[in-house]
Amino acid sequence: MDVIQSFVDFCTKFISQGGILFGFILILLESFLPVLPLGVFVALNVNAFGGILGIFISWIATCIGCYLSFLLFSFLSEKLLYQFLSKKTLKKIENSIIKFRNISFSNLVLVVALPFTPAFLVNIICGVVGMSHKKFLVAVAIGKVFMLLFWGYVSKSFIESMTDINTIIIISLMLVVAYIISKIVSKKVNLD
Repeated sequence: MDVIQSFVDFCTKFISQGGILFGFILILLESFLPVLPLGVFVALNVNAFGGILGIFISWIATCIGCYLSFLLFSFLSEKLLYQFLSKKTLKKIENSIIKFRNISFSNLVLVVALPFTPAFLVNIICGVVGMSHKKFLVAVAIGKVFMLLFWGYVSKSFIESMTDINTIIIISLMLVVAYIISKIVSKKVNLD
């Protein structure tokens, strides 16, 4: 346990010394490199900069990163995907992901808010299917708040989360709140 605490202290000090920009860049990079541990970076930002600032830095960075990733795959799908793949392969891809284009705004918020959803995959699919930029951005802005709160304060693995009733209740409450907020925003901004 001392080794783990020493490592966390070292990482927190390293991020603190690097400053807010360093904490921001770590989160931003995770949007493009899914092997990087977002939950760890969020927890370290919270440790280094405090709860509110750590979550805020992480939220801004992950929203920007997700949007840039979305734009990249939107561009690549238009320029490359349709030029290099056969019509048969394109049809298979479209049939398997086209339903995602019509996902309701509230359901997209829930997908983004789930702590264990692979954000990189969501960014790719939303970009490839040509989802509305506005719908994607607003869903990410709302959903990421709840996902980051989970990683910043609860920070449990998938298996731990699914076997701990308290964590299941926290995740369920977060998703209910995210869903209610998404319904309110959807009516005001007309995103469905």
